[in-house]
Amino acid sequence: MAGTGLVPTDTAAFSLNRETGDLEEGAAKLASEVGSTSVEAVLAEANRTGVDKGAAAAMGAMHPRPEQWYAFDAADQDTTDWYPQGLTGSEDSGNIGLRTFMVSWYFKPEAGERGVRVSFLSPQTLKYRHALLVMAKPDGSYGPIDIHAGGIACYGDLLYVADTVLGLRVFDLNHLLDLRTVQHDLGDGTRIGRHGGKLNAFGYRYLLPQTDLWKVAQAGPRFSFVSIDRGGERPRLVTGEYRGDDPGGWVGRWDLDLRGGEPADAFVLGQTKIQGAMSYGGTWYLSQSAGSTANGRLLVADDGAEPQARPFPVGPEDLTVQDGKLWSVTEFRNRRTVFGVSL
Repeated sequence: MAGTGLVPTDTAAFSLNRETGDLEEGAAKLASEVGSTSVEAVLAEANRTGVDKGAAAAMGAMHPRPEQWYAFDAADQDTTDWYPQGLTGSEDSGNIGLRTFMVSWYFKPEAGERGVRVSFLSPQTLKYRHALLVMAKPDGSYGPIDIHAGGIACYGDLLYVADTVLGLRVFDLNHLLDLRTVQHDLGDGTRIGRHGGKLNAFGYRYLLPQTDLWKVAQAGPRFSFVSIDRGGERPRLVTGEYRGDDPGGWVGRWDLDLRGGEPADAFVLGQTKIQGAMSYGGTWYLSQSAGSTANGRLLVADDGAEPQARPFPVGPEDLTVQDGKLWSVTEFRNRRTVFGVSL
């Protein structure tokens, strides 16, 4: 795509280095004490219920409206503390036994940092539950992760989370932890870590510690979103950068093992305000935002063609493919939904 579309660019600028450090050791230490659980078990203990075709304000002037959408509950709609950003699902993973969506949220207030949480949502029951992402140390301590978490993607048991400045953080779902198995204090929503012989996590029951990090080799590239391309001969990671009024953001496709550190290919987006990107079957899908009150757009283009705009809801973010549809999540207060449209 030329002009306003994707233009190939040098891949070397986006190189990543693996910097596991003591992350895996810390996660294993915490898991050995608490004991691991599963996504299916979390959903069986879901404590929130979404609303089918709720929060209709998210659709704005979109016509036709999405074929399906699910809204978060009233408390999650109303909060100004947490904002949904990333989206992936059980089809991306291939290892989760129930149809599931996973949504990342970042904590917005500068004071009282809570980090990042991930919602596990069942589209069958609309039941869901949040889990807190944490960074654990080999001594058994742990704390929140203060990032935007603008995109997530799951493949196998690994959950990739976009870190705007650093690159890609990795979390192993085999280390999904249930604090109900140890001495805990779920009633204290202000503390995290060990206090008085009990484990705290801002009131959350479930934790997911970071196990790996792929860090940008040189300052400059920003990692705003991430998805899984399952439309080619082999799955790949797709990740890229949001820029507000600058069309110079980038997108790249990476081998899943990230071997060599560079993407297989990379492109300049040629569009502003891209919040998510998906490459699927030779077609690019880009979600483009337009603020908290105006409808966004879905930009669609086959390789080598100019993008065509389709209507999209207000505040669209990350993208994934599930059940033969393209799905996204909307972020703004009282307009928070997971919605699906035709590819």
